[in-house]
Amino acid sequence: MEFFQEQAVTSSDKAFFRLRKEIVEGVIPSGSKLSETELSTKYQVSRAVVREAINRLEACNIVERRANVGARVVSLSPEGLAELYQVREALEGMAARLAALHMSAEEVADLNALLNSQSHEVKSAELYYQEAGDLDFHYRIILGSKNSHLISMLVNGLYHLVRMYRVQLGMAGPRVTSAFDEHKHIVQAISNRDPELAEMLMRRHITYSKNNIEAKLQNSL
Repeated sequence: MEFFQEQAVTSSDKAFFRLRKEIVEGVIPSGSKLSETELSTKYQVSRAVVREAINRLEACNIVERRANVGARVVSLSPEGLAELYQVREALEGMAARLAALHMSAEEVADLNALLNSQSHEVKSAELYYQEAGDLDFHYRIILGSKNSHLISMLVNGLYHLVRMYRVQLGMAGPRVTSAFDEHKHIVQAISNRDPELAEMLMRRHITYSKNNIEAKLQNSL
């Protein structure tokens, strides 16, 4: 299961997915102004299609509009990271708590199987956190909360902004192994149907991730 199985049905969808991917991966740098004219030429679509894509990206919180400036890609900053991860810690902590209560035995087994399938890659490549694996893990727990409001806030509202910080600032290296171990402990708590422990471990895991990204962000400034 890949994180966000999405199908591009219309030309607007295609433009939206492509633009989102280029923003998340830093092909279009953070803070950049988005020109409808330039993008319509680049993507070979109408300006109306580009405008709709930009509006959708604004709803994803990775594009912002400013008076007298127009649409820009959000800037990555220590302040923005802190605010984002405060919300993420609270919401994903609650998702883990609810997952321990509501995930089916089959879903928990699938989550364990996912980690088992990724263990060799983590130990050998140390690239787990730049790939879909980590996001897929968190996504499954979010879905496992069975809370539609929580799912909407995390999947639609925050995740692509989270991805911008992680993809562009890199999660490869020593943090990969320790974070993967944290995932295993979270799944164990969910398997044991221990909601308090699952929430505490998830909150701590996200705090550690934030500290890691924050250090890299400070070094890049």
